[in-house]
Amino acid sequence: MYAVTKFLKTASLAVIVGVLAMNSADAADKLRVAMLVKSLGNGFFEACKEGGIEASNELGNVELIYTGPTTATAEGQIELMNALIAQKVDAIAISANDANALVPVAKRAAERGIKVISFDSGIASGRLLQLNPSNAALIGQKQVQMALDAVGAAGGEVAILSATAQATNQNIWIAEMKKELAKPEFSSLKLVSTVYGDDQADKSYREAQGLFKSFPNLKAIIAPTSVGIVAAAKAVADQGLIGKVYVTGLGLPSEMKGHVQSGATKSFAIWNPVDLGYTVTYAAVQFIKGELKGKAGEKVPVGRMGTLTIDDKGEAAMAEPFTFDKDNVLKYAKYF
Repeated sequence: MYAVTKFLKTASLAVIVGVLAMNSADAADKLRVAMLVKSLGNGFFEACKEGGIEASNELGNVELIYTGPTTATAEGQIELMNALIAQKVDAIAISANDANALVPVAKRAAERGIKVISFDSGIASGRLLQLNPSNAALIGQKQVQMALDAVGAAGGEVAILSATAQATNQNIWIAEMKKELAKPEFSSLKLVSTVYGDDQADKSYREAQGLFKSFPNLKAIIAPTSVGIVAAAKAVADQGLIGKVYVTGLGLPSEMKGHVQSGATKSFAIWNPVDLGYTVTYAAVQFIKGELKGKAGEKVPVGRMGTLTIDDKGEAAMAEPFTFDKDNVLKYAKYF
């Protein structure tokens, strides 16, 4: 049974705290895992929450706290981290809006005995584990290949529409995309610009429109963000550019199905965010119980997702990204 135990809203952020496990043990006896996401109202993270609920129910005696700022800022996450420290939660799993700005508060949480891990978008230090949804090189290669597949062998100008300029995962993926674009097999693609929509739909939409005006010969936009890819595809449709400019990147089937059917997007990719939320919650509980220390070579049991291995950077990868197109997007749109 899902019970919301606390709701607090201020001018800058919102906190949602929910008891998401289905057992009846007293809250005081439960292991409390906080999932701190980039922003509330983001479909990707809502799906992560569902995975966290699943893991909490499966593990038993776990209270999952789902929270995030109303806009994707480091300041909002820092304020929420301090609130979680005051609540004396057992673990915090965070998808960070800034790799470095969250380090001091993460270290402060660790000093209080809270197990801090990051997922999706990592923090530079102060955490025990960074759970990557996939391998960064594979994510970069996948997005560039989809762009080439969309525009054809003749290639052309492409642009990247990212989230925030400080987002760890976005910057890593962009770096990997640039490596791919430098390879002979992608020489027909020319990267003309990288812009940032700050994971806000309206700003991402405006940035896409700006790209159309600045680069009239633009052939594709790569958006490695579930907010940006939807906004860019909508901009393509609204400007009558379907068939002239293609949008690809990372998105959710439920949000992208219409754009695939319209032809604004030929294909896009994503890992299953439900699995990601499930995996990070499972891992957090292992750290709380003292079964993991975050050392290189440690095996991380994560229920139905199998076992992950921590590398020498304190990171582990979940799975390869999966491609969605007109042949399968409706099927998966039913789930996330």
